Amino acid sequence: MNHPLREEPNSRSVIGMKIMGITFLMMGCLTAFSMGLDLLQGYDVSKAWQNAFSPFRVMELAELFVLYLLLFLFFTGIGYDFYKKKKANTKR
Repeated sequence: MNHPLREEPNSRSVIGMKIMGITFLMMGCLTAFSMGLDLLQGYDVSKAWQNAFSPFRVMELAELFVLYLLLFLFFTGIGYDFYKKKKANTKR
């Protein structure tokens, strides 16, 4: 039975949450795998951590531009959805 004040999630938000969850799960698993391989090769934990995140320090200008553009578009989309939902709630 549906509660009258309960808002049903739209399919776009559910799919977005699933994509974000799977992305972060994959990133965590791959980072752990990379760090595990470094530890098996004899590196200490701090060096393994540094090796796992070093690609972000050696990115060129074009790669940084694409990274920041994608992050901007991602957060802009979230903000737009939030604004649209808030505007729809105020019309009621």
